[in-house]
Amino acid sequence: MKPIRLLAFGASGASYLLIVLGGWVRISGSGMGCGDNWPLCNGRLIPPLSDPATFIEWSHRLVALVVSLLVVGVAALAYAPRKDAGVIGRGGALRPAVVAAVLLVIQVLLGAVTVWLELPPSTVMLHLATAMALVAVLMVVGFRAGTYVPHPGPATRRMRIAALVALGLGGLAVLMGGLTANSGASAACLGFPLCSGELFPSQANGGLSHIHWFHRLVAYALTLHLTGIVVAVVRQKAFVPAPIRKAAIVALGATLLQIVVAAGMMLSVLQPHWRATHVAAGTAVWMALVAFAWFTSVRSER
Repeated sequence: MKPIRLLAFGASGASYLLIVLGGWVRISGSGMGCGDNWPLCNGRLIPPLSDPATFIEWSHRLVALVVSLLVVGVAALAYAPRKDAGVIGRGGALRPAVVAAVLLVIQVLLGAVTVWLELPPSTVMLHLATAMALVAVLMVVGFRAGTYVPHPGPATRRMRIAALVALGLGGLAVLMGGLTANSGASAACLGFPLCSGELFPSQANGGLSHIHWFHRLVAYALTLHLTGIVVAVVRQKAFVPAPIRKAAIVALGATLLQIVVAAGMMLSVLQPHWRATHVAAGTAVWMALVAFAWFTSVRSER
């Protein structure tokens, strides 16, 4: 395995951990654990960690530093062998590595602004969206540094469209989940699978139940869409490459797991451990969808 591929997948794994920790920062109410200081924490590089909120927020920042170093390393490795046809040019790893570096800068700036402005929902949402984009781009770097090339076949193009639709639904579900959590809509739609026992929730709570319900509807749509894809690839097993079949099944499995976790979260009335697991599972769904979309665009080994 090329060093850049190993480092890119390592960086995407670290980014996954960072997103999960970011979710725990929000769930535990530790967003201001370091005060409004950035990049220092309560005015110090290593603050006293006896306060749980400070420990959680500082740990999140520490992992963010590790992710930053890994992304810079990925960009450096991609830039160094500029004459390597597998790194530069269309389908190479250099371009997405540069995009990852740019996203990192944006993410760091958004993190600083989020702290300085004391956690406004708009910047928190942008912070989440950029984090998800960074994970996806790092995965692309790892894939492009591997052994596959784009597939021009019409059957795969149809599958790729289906995969991109799934990716779009997954991204929308993640962002709507973030909006649901940060707007206070989480408790506006209790119960499962309906919204407080209703198929069409009312606007009695200022429309918060609609935000939550739309998030669920997108998740349900993604589940049905992936179920149809898996049924199709299994029926046409002889004509669908194994990586695509496996990626589709993994994506559906991760989505079904997320639905189960969401049910547990709602039926337990938003217990923190269920909420944290929901963040972890949702991010895993996103990464599985990125992998599925990638494998629908590749053909064979170089």
